[in-house]
Amino acid sequence: MMKLDISELGPMKRAIKIEISEEAVNQEFDKVYQELKRQVKIPGFRPGKAPVKVLEQRYSNAVAQDVVQRLVPDYYQRAVQEAGVTPVFVDIPPIERMKIERNTAFTFTATVDIKPTIELRDYRPPNPISLKIDNRTVTDEQCQGALETLREKHARVDAAPAGTLLADGLYAVVNIEGLLDGKPVEGAQKDGHLYKVGSNEPVLGLEIDEALVGKQDGDVVELSQVYPSSHPDQNLSGQTVVFRMTIAGIKQKQLPEADDEFAKDCGSYETLAALQETIQTQLEAILKRDKEDGYKNQVIERLLTMHYFDIPDVLIDREVQAMVRQRLMEEHQKRGGTGLEDHIQLEENVKRLKEELLPEAKRRVKLALILESIAEKEQVTVEEEDVQEEIARLAQNLKLPVEDIHRMVQAGGDESRREFRDRLLSEKALQLVYRFSVIQG
Repeated sequence: MMKLDISELGPMKRAIKIEISEEAVNQEFDKVYQELKRQVKIPGFRPGKAPVKVLEQRYSNAVAQDVVQRLVPDYYQRAVQEAGVTPVFVDIPPIERMKIERNTAFTFTATVDIKPTIELRDYRPPNPISLKIDNRTVTDEQCQGALETLREKHARVDAAPAGTLLADGLYAVVNIEGLLDGKPVEGAQKDGHLYKVGSNEPVLGLEIDEALVGKQDGDVVELSQVYPSSHPDQNLSGQTVVFRMTIAGIKQKQLPEADDEFAKDCGSYETLAALQETIQTQLEAILKRDKEDGYKNQVIERLLTMHYFDIPDVLIDREVQAMVRQRLMEEHQKRGGTGLEDHIQLEENVKRLKEELLPEAKRRVKLALILESIAEKEQVTVEEEDVQEEIARLAQNLKLPVEDIHRMVQAGGDESRREFRDRLLSEKALQLVYRFSVIQG
């Protein structure tokens, strides 16, 4: 009923020529015409009694297309199973262009990128992966630093003594107004803006740190800003705007004393010692997670260096494209651009990004294939409970309702849900290898 001719187009690419016998083609034509006979009404014939020859005269092209659409997917699946390959990408000629006839064998060719066969190396006892010990501990300096951070969060910003001169670390309350030919510029005003000197944060597009240092309450400073001729606001393009900045107050940060009262302000702590004990415990938990991540990174590097196999180009291309899209989105958001000009500028970076991200894309795909093979060997599966736990964890980390995470996953369709489960499967396989590993030292 079917003949196969498999040829290699590369290490990870096969051409599968599939020939469907004349008998199978005729059987499918018969089925389609029998179904059609029951569905259509032909003048002069009772329902279901029209001869096939009459149907052929009216519907031969549509029937032939239907036969192709039935045969190709079915025989492709059979061919893949018989060939013993696992496709990662399939290229089949467009079905609408295929021609099929009764009493003639039908042939088509599928070009298939296949998954590599990975010969897994030892990662279980008695030959587990050996890891270099991480001897880091939580230090007194780190605990003190965390306490100081808490004090910063609970600090008050109070008025500085009269006559205080502005310097780095102090705060200026500023009123700024932009003037063009002595007249206010729309949208170029800010009143009561609290600015930390030394932060180098632009205000209305101005760098004001240098102008503030050494000034005191009540001083007035004027700054000029030249707008280029290409500026989108025609009223400002090529113009020089004078910004008048009035220092309406000077403030300084007051840190609370590190005592029992401060501890009570931080939560349900009766004493400073209790707060410090909690800080120690939290830092140790953070360090434990960080060390575990470091050990898993060691496992990953060992898995990558232990295994050698060809990777289908199509998988690398997909990963590169996904990484480029992510990087472009991050750069776009970082620059705050929204216009077409900015979009074009980002698109021009695609070639550069592809070259830059290619090594990491290969690394990611290789690791995913290794972990997938380990999961298959160890019969690791992702259950619904795993999915719900991960969604709950993401919701907690992102500070979003669980329902929102559910909607995000569902919104991506089948592809998004599959990628979500694949990631969980890889993480479970990695965790398994990590549990088998031995920490030396």
